[in-house]
Amino acid sequence: MPYIDLSVTLDDDTPVYPGDPPTQIEPAGTMEREGWTDHRLTTGNHTGTHIDAPLHMIAGGKTLGQIPLGRFIGRGRLIDVRQGFTLQTVQSADIEPGDIVLFYTGMNAHYHEPVYFETYPVMSAEIAQYLIEHKVKLAGVDASSVDNTEDFPVHKQLLHGGVLVAENLANLDQLVGKDFTVYALPIKLDIDAAPARIIAEIN
Repeated sequence: MPYIDLSVTLDDDTPVYPGDPPTQIEPAGTMEREGWTDHRLTTGNHTGTHIDAPLHMIAGGKTLGQIPLGRFIGRGRLIDVRQGFTLQTVQSADIEPGDIVLFYTGMNAHYHEPVYFETYPVMSAEIAQYLIEHKVKLAGVDASSVDNTEDFPVHKQLLHGGVLVAENLANLDQLVGKDFTVYALPIKLDIDAAPARIIAEIN
């Protein structure tokens, strides 16, 4: 079965959300000097493709380390929202409990442009509530955030309702019209978020 990588590459050129620390990768050992290769990585835990845990926005919320592994794997549902988020589009997506819902905004095409962090579509409170009521495991977007206001209402609503959040996805165009399973496994960090390698297995 083919696999599609839904993750961006984490390197010195990875764009970061305004105010977040940049990624730096520096040699810590070289073949010529030490006889082996090693690197020092410095990055923010919300950089690149990553998963947010409830603690990101909720005082006393669960960390990633407290989330069962099964919550990161599930049937994928792709929803094309390039023309905008609408509740009707989400309702027609045949969402079932335990699904991982990915929203194809098309913003990944602008990943290295300022507009990526400035003008992007986000879901409404109505849509977030629909995902919560249908017991979705995770909601992901190929954009910098599920919010575009400083108080982060959609983050808070989803995470409080038990829906994890994945941001900065890639290659969602390759999932159009396909049935797939999502594996969204974050680095094992017991904190509020972590970079993740997220892939889709075409069924």
